[in-house]
Amino acid sequence: MAITVEWPVRLQLVEEGGTTTARAELRTRAATFTGHGTARRSPDDRDVPEIGEEIAAGRALRDLAGQLLRVADDDLEDAGAAPPRHETRIAYGWTDQLA
Repeated sequence: MAITVEWPVRLQLVEEGGTTTARAELRTRAATFTGHGTARRSPDDRDVPEIGEEIAAGRALRDLAGQLLRVADDDLEDAGAAPPRHETRIAYGWTDQLA
């Protein structure tokens, strides 16, 4: 039997002074996630609001996707189905240059 679940995403865009910000909100059965994105127009570029909206929205949705994937990874690990995590190496010497 197929189960269909719908997760509507609410996307809010605000443009002010050459900067467009986006906020993407997703409510699932388990949690609410909020992604954020920003686009800044160069002073030398033409004012085309649609471009800033597309970039800011894309960044907010990418942020949202990253959050969902991290939660899924944690859930897989809790269920014992995740691949082993790689250990983080500790850097020695010149760490400021390696970061």
